[in-house]
Amino acid sequence: MAFNYISAAEAASLIKHGYNLGLSGFTPAGTPKAVTAELAKIAEAEHAKGNPFQIGILTGASTGDSCDGVLTRAKAIRYRAPYTTNSDFRKAVNNGEIAYNDIHLSQMAQEVRYGFMGKVNIAIVEACEVTPDGKIYLTAAGGISPTVCRLADQIIVELNSAHPKSAMGLHDVYEPLDPPYRREIPIYKPSDRIGKPYIQVDPKKIVGIVETNWLDEARAFTEADPVTDQIGQNVADFLAADMKRGIIPSTFLPLQSGVGNIANAVLGALGRDKTIPAFEMYTEVLQNSVISLIRAGRVKFASTCSLTLTNDCLQDIYDNMDFYRDKVVLRPSEISNNPEVVRRLGIISINTAIEVDLYGNVNSTHISGTKMMNGIGGSGDFTRNAYISIFTCPSIAKEGKISSIVPMVSHHDHSEHSVNIVITEQGVADLRGKSPKERAQAIIENCAHPDYKNILWDYLKLTDGKSQTPHAIQAALGMHAELARSGSMKNVDWASFDK
Repeated sequence: MAFNYISAAEAASLIKHGYNLGLSGFTPAGTPKAVTAELAKIAEAEHAKGNPFQIGILTGASTGDSCDGVLTRAKAIRYRAPYTTNSDFRKAVNNGEIAYNDIHLSQMAQEVRYGFMGKVNIAIVEACEVTPDGKIYLTAAGGISPTVCRLADQIIVELNSAHPKSAMGLHDVYEPLDPPYRREIPIYKPSDRIGKPYIQVDPKKIVGIVETNWLDEARAFTEADPVTDQIGQNVADFLAADMKRGIIPSTFLPLQSGVGNIANAVLGALGRDKTIPAFEMYTEVLQNSVISLIRAGRVKFASTCSLTLTNDCLQDIYDNMDFYRDKVVLRPSEISNNPEVVRRLGIISINTAIEVDLYGNVNSTHISGTKMMNGIGGSGDFTRNAYISIFTCPSIAKEGKISSIVPMVSHHDHSEHSVNIVITEQGVADLRGKSPKERAQAIIENCAHPDYKNILWDYLKLTDGKSQTPHAIQAALGMHAELARSGSMKNVDWASFDK
């Protein structure tokens, strides 16, 4: 079939007010860029005429500024799910301007299939190749592309030459059956391939191909510092000790790691610790640090949803596909994050918290309980089902004005029932096999900053001490209230709270 090659502006003109768009990508990797940038111009022009123009966005995770950013600034987004990292989008969400639905990433594709989010009118997917018989070869991420391509009435392909055809074969595209006929997902080790290297669609649905040459809008994360380095070392030391005492098999277990400078510090420390054997990863995102470990032979294989890399690092993969092809696979997000597979493989999950309370409950999404940061991402998918679930964070923030260890989290993403280990630069709190009171003692003694230890002990004195989970309800959010009042949690006065 001969495809219709059109401009990004022509493609954007096919999108109407009220449409739901299904987008490829997961993080800025693999996301469409040219059509959404032109769509923002259409929205601005329609608004200038006094006409409404807003769309819904359904995607794998975050996107780049050429999608979330420009469309937010053009006030073109009515609804969006799931995860995001764009600062303009975040401001609009927290100002109540966008209906944002924060969803576990493993559930996004199936909730779209189940019809929970309405019709997918148009899918826009970035590809390195598309064949006349409807085979779409994705670029640097899997996301929810198979599902939105199947469900959409029409498909627009951004054929991006910045991703060479050598990328063909990186992907393992597999879409599970829906209930009541769902079968097991036959992944038994991270390197198993169970699908196809492309998305197969009816070529008649492809209404246009937009040729682009647009690099991924890669993010460079903050360099490691003494605090993140110490957190990383604490994680490595803990895992090495658990392996030495037989909790972790001597062959080690696959790792999942979140995104950011703490994750990079953790992986760096694990890579340096030669008591830990070369290991595999079954995760949702690969950063530069993992590619360095693959190069060094410290990571044997990495299964992921996204290559969230700097462009020079991504180019290194494309230039050396003979080396990487049997060491990396890209999957759709409902497979990379699938709870069934996570539980089966015995994955060790390592994610980042905003705050942790005395009993091990974790807030990973909201600042002071109300302001969205980025979203829950895939942390819940892995945490709930991990062999060992670990949360890391610095013990303090904002030059010590905020304690990351608090009496009660101001927003609840991960419950004490799912969190095994809490690690800060101060130390490690092992919560396994402990009662709530024992968890509180371990967290305060090992993870709280010295400036806040006595404050947290004094909070516990407000409780009756007899409850299974002691709380002084009238004071449980007292540190947050003091932060809002004076700008520092250190100023909390527990005497002002009546028992």
